[in-house]
Amino acid sequence: MTNNDLRNVLKGRVILPGDDGFEQAATPWNLTVRQPVAAVAQATDTDDVAALVRHARRTGMTVTAQPTGHGASGDVDGLILLRTGLLNKVEVNAAERIVRVGAGAKWEQVQAAAGPLGLTGLSGSAPGVGVTGYTLGGGLGWFSRKHGFASDSVRAIDIVDADGEPRRVTAESDPDLFWALRGGGGDFAIVTALELDLYPAPVIYGGRVIWPEHRTREVYDAFLELTADAPRELSIWINRFQPPGAPPMVTLDLTYLGEPAAAEDLLVRIDKIEGAISDSRGIVPIADLGTITAEPTDPVPSITRAELLTHLDADAVDLLLAKPVAPLINMQIRHLGGALADPGTGASGTVPEPYLLALLGLGLPHTSDATHTKQAEVIADLKTYTAARRPYTLLSPAKARPTPSPPTRSHGSRRSNEPTTHTTSSARTTRYSHNQPPHPPRPAKPGRGPAHLPARPPRTPVKKLYYAAYTYMIVGLISGFYYRELTKLNHFTGDSHQLAPARFPMASIGR
Repeated sequence: MTNNDLRNVLKGRVILPGDDGFEQAATPWNLTVRQPVAAVAQATDTDDVAALVRHARRTGMTVTAQPTGHGASGDVDGLILLRTGLLNKVEVNAAERIVRVGAGAKWEQVQAAAGPLGLTGLSGSAPGVGVTGYTLGGGLGWFSRKHGFASDSVRAIDIVDADGEPRRVTAESDPDLFWALRGGGGDFAIVTALELDLYPAPVIYGGRVIWPEHRTREVYDAFLELTADAPRELSIWINRFQPPGAPPMVTLDLTYLGEPAAAEDLLVRIDKIEGAISDSRGIVPIADLGTITAEPTDPVPSITRAELLTHLDADAVDLLLAKPVAPLINMQIRHLGGALADPGTGASGTVPEPYLLALLGLGLPHTSDATHTKQAEVIADLKTYTAARRPYTLLSPAKARPTPSPPTRSHGSRRSNEPTTHTTSSARTTRYSHNQPPHPPRPAKPGRGPAHLPARPPRTPVKKLYYAAYTYMIVGLISGFYYRELTKLNHFTGDSHQLAPARFPMASIGR
């Protein structure tokens, strides 16, 4: 049988090299990654997925599932690329606080359905990221300090195994496979649906504050103070940001699971830093969480490297500030801890490290080498602060293979220990876990806030308009730069979805 025979196997569309739209269909969301696949299959339902796997078994082919490609690895040469975007149904059971999502659903759909009910899923910072890929890899987002990895919130998983058989996997039906899928990636089976816990979130306070470059040290000092004893409800990320064509700046992004008054008491230290040029803090609807970091909705070429930090102090800040951000776009540090340091129930394990460093740069052909070099330089400067491991959700295509821990039981998939998301049915071998053995949990410090201090005065409509206009201007600068650079390169095709102006990601981790 040939790949052309796939059209007789699936109800959904099959796109082969040479067909109109093949390049677009085979291109992941991260335009830096090239995917030389043998065919693209768009499944319409679980039966299509099962039929495709059985076809692969008969023909000795390999299938890799990819809803969006935010975390694409590029390790797909000659494979059948399964697009699950049409399996995007979202069903919320408010009484049981559960959401059922198809493999192609995005977090924006979940949060739009859950938010009006006073509930939230454990999404990341970008609403356009697929729920399934993000969750199978662990999923590190705004509310991880309170509730842990997104993967630990999985209650049940619908899969198609390597024999092409649909199955429902739970802690009771197959404990080993259930454990491995929750944070160990998508190598063990093709997932067609997830059931996830939802969490109470009647009120969310959050936003971004931006200062000019000369306030950078003050902002870092405030970040260190705030994260030293932050309650689990509070998540703060600091960004040293270099927008193309604009002056450098420093920002704090934050969310608080609770009332604004309590958040403002905790964050009064921020208000002591003068000269903020933008401040969007306020009540944030669950469906609008993505507006905090304003990450892109259209595909972009980006290169991200992330490292866990064992600690962060004034000396580390000196090292970070000693050199310019460029040629990177952003140097971000996220505060971790809280529930992430507690023992987990899935393959994501425990993360006792209190901080995460993320370095973001352009993935264009003439900038990629400089981006990789700068990222390596920053990591080398901080070598005494970086951990010798990283969770699955932080792996990137450029990283070396992680050191495997003892093998787990095989479930009918031939896999290496690379961070890819393939399922094949042509052989069976033992699968290795990507994760190190869990570290002992670090006790979380109790939260406290200066409740006796007055709240920050409310912003006037004029100030709100000013802040919005400033943020819009920065986004416009980034979009224009990205569009100019991308359109003048022959490295990318002329597909319209690749050439659309896009806001460049400011915090793209944990997908």
